[in-house]
Amino acid sequence: MKYSFYTLVVFFLFSTTLYSKEIATIAKEYNLYGGQKATIQWKRIFSSPRHLKRYQLDKLSPATRKKLETYLIEHAADSDQPIVPGL
Repeated sequence: MKYSFYTLVVFFLFSTTLYSKEIATIAKEYNLYGGQKATIQWKRIFSSPRHLKRYQLDKLSPATRKKLETYLIEHAADSDQPIVPGL
């Protein structure tokens, strides 16, 4: 039981690290950086089919788009942890 708990914790930490690197790579491919926009702007982009097409995000799967949206919102210019320092 003790080992399964530790295994689960290690798996969780490892998977979140991979998740963030994978999504960060996808964001770079599309030239999207969290600090470019405020949270509400990112929400507007991901809720509009027109904006999704403009940024070519309509080609991504819905699951990947949701992960990317979450990543960009977490690192938006007005978030607690913006990518751009000093904001």
